[in-house]
Amino acid sequence: MTNATSSEPISILLVDDHPMIRLGLRQIIESEPLFLLAGEAENGVVAVEKFELLRPDLVLMDLNMPEMDGMEAISRIRAIAPKAHVVILTSLDGEEDVFRGLKAGARGYLLKDAPPSQIVECILAVMRGNKYVSPYMAGKLAARVEHEALSERELEILQWLSEGKSNKEIARLALVTEGTIKFHVNNILFKMSAATRTGAVVNGLKRAVISLH
Repeated sequence: MTNATSSEPISILLVDDHPMIRLGLRQIIESEPLFLLAGEAENGVVAVEKFELLRPDLVLMDLNMPEMDGMEAISRIRAIAPKAHVVILTSLDGEEDVFRGLKAGARGYLLKDAPPSQIVECILAVMRGNKYVSPYMAGKLAARVEHEALSERELEILQWLSEGKSNKEIARLALVTEGTIKFHVNNILFKMSAATRTGAVVNGLKRAVISLH
């Protein structure tokens, strides 16, 4: 494998289920003399197979894909090569997605609308041993840490709120008093910077800490 200071080009594996996205990324890579396209994969299963076969210097990985998603593919690639360089390139812009991606072992996180110059900058930074999160996502993360993260119990209650359950119903499910639920709901409103239960749910969905079933 090469590094950012090597005279050898950085070999890159593209992983995305949309042919047009791969085409655009291929054009960016082929226009950069520092980069070399090692191969392409349309889902996580093929990505793991091609990584093991080609051993590229870096993987540009989408998250939402059929057969095997990007998170699982990253984990499997890191099991093959613990020091593998993976950059997530996705349309998912929830803070929780960033945390999950970095926890899985990715070294960079970009959105698909990132300009070519930012993609190049990210790849070079990661190959130098740094982590890179797009400025937009970094701003969202900074806003999130202004407030304490929700506890496991609060996340559970927020999920129930998103399902339209009342305090009484949640208390019955959680096996606690309704007063305890009211206390938790007030904490959730503060931490989610919301004035209402609906506002807390909306912010929770934006941050990807809960999901609609």
